[in-house]
Amino acid sequence: MAGLLGRPYKTIRLEWTSDLRLLRVRLCVRPIQCYSLAAMGELQQMLDDITANPGLVRHFVMTSDVPQVFNFGGDLALFVLLVRAGDIESLELYGRRCVDLVWWMENAADLGIHTTVLAQGDTLGGGLESVLPFHKVIFERGAQAGFPEVLFNLFPGMGAWDFTIRKGGLAVANEMILSGRLYTAEELQFRRLVDVVAEPGEGEAALERVVREVDPRHRGTIAALRAQRIAAPVRHESLLAIVKLWAESAMGLTDRDLRLMERLARAQARKAGGADEGAVEEIKRLELENAWGGDRRSGFERRAANSGDRRTRG
Repeated sequence: MAGLLGRPYKTIRLEWTSDLRLLRVRLCVRPIQCYSLAAMGELQQMLDDITANPGLVRHFVMTSDVPQVFNFGGDLALFVLLVRAGDIESLELYGRRCVDLVWWMENAADLGIHTTVLAQGDTLGGGLESVLPFHKVIFERGAQAGFPEVLFNLFPGMGAWDFTIRKGGLAVANEMILSGRLYTAEELQFRRLVDVVAEPGEGEAALERVVREVDPRHRGTIAALRAQRIAAPVRHESLLAIVKLWAESAMGLTDRDLRLMERLARAQARKAGGADEGAVEEIKRLELENAWGGDRRSGFERRAANSGDRRTRG
């Protein structure tokens, strides 16, 4: 345990509860709470340490240390840089690193580990992908989540299709991934992607209840979850094939698409820095702009302008 907890991590903070053999991971990535290569490297090192010590961890819990944000997902600034450089190999490498993380979560029951995640804020793109393999998903009311990638002509490529189909069905996956819209915690629970919705500020208590309820029947729960994976498997080959398609699709993004990604990355940084407005609001603006065919004016402004044109012509 000393080796696991003693590493000098920069993006994660670990806490150990000995009576439950519970390892809690608090993620804090600056300047943007996303899955940067550095953060993923530290997460993978920590997961490798768990794997190397079988039987040590009984419960694995993940939360965020950034107020109002769980995770913004992919490193958009890095994506823009790689696409503009034509570096598809590095894009594929990034995608495979993401798959390594979700695949570990997918196989946690085989290590005798029950996993729980608590999202208390914005959970976008790869952030939502990363919570779907967890055995129990808790959202606080007020948190929003979705797959906005289609708004800049991309798609979530690190597990969204496989895990959303398994949990919510093909219709739910089609709706969420192809629309790019954001969903409330209640809407996600209705679609069976979220197990528990807690009131704002009560997520920690809900997390404690979930772990305490599972612990007395841990062995039976783990056995059932292993059987679930046999009955409804997610294939590693499928995840890797989609990553390859995702990287190829990214190379076809236009300069406009890349500027939208940069704009969203700036909004993420504002929210992570403590601003009241951030990525969620920017996504809603992008949705509105797409609805108006790229015209950033509101419907009222468009109607007023059209009325003015008619008066001038008259």
